Amino acid sequence: MTDGEGAPGNDGGQFDRLPADAAEREVAGRATRAAVLDWWAERFGIPPETFDGHTFWEKGKGKIWAFAGDLPSPQEREGLGMTVLRTRQEHWKPTTTAARRWGHLATRNAIELSPGEAAAFAAGHDQELPTWDGDWGYLIATHALAGEQVPVGVGLYLHGELRSVVPKGYREELPDLGR
Repeated sequence: MTDGEGAPGNDGGQFDRLPADAAEREVAGRATRAAVLDWWAERFGIPPETFDGHTFWEKGKGKIWAFAGDLPSPQEREGLGMTVLRTRQEHWKPTTTAARRWGHLATRNAIELSPGEAAAFAAGHDQELPTWDGDWGYLIATHALAGEQVPVGVGLYLHGELRSVVPKGYREELPDLGR
């Protein structure tokens, strides 16, 4: 597929492996493996080696998937691994699936919620949380369970408010263990 000017373009009907770096990029605007690894490290402190053994793929415009293995590119399939990131927008957004899979490794931009706050967040409710003094933008929301911080999902923090962006299919009623 071409972009209308003869350059390779994005084909939403197939998975294309992300190029290793910008020098290998053929499709304008496509993220690179290096950029994805850097983003997880810079935004959440998740080390790049966490993703050793995974390949990254784009299907559609900016929907990035991680696959624990290697296949030839392109792949004409409906799904390949799991969606982990949306990149073709102003601010990259991690998926709830990725936050739940790797969020326990986050050392930055992970907001620890009380049991009541976590229950409200998991149910999809936005809430005022003016005490957060970290970065604004997408955060990994966590709560304490058995002495460890467990990821609940992704939230968007702006102007003292944590907006739950947990998809409807992932929302759940958590017991408020703090009461």
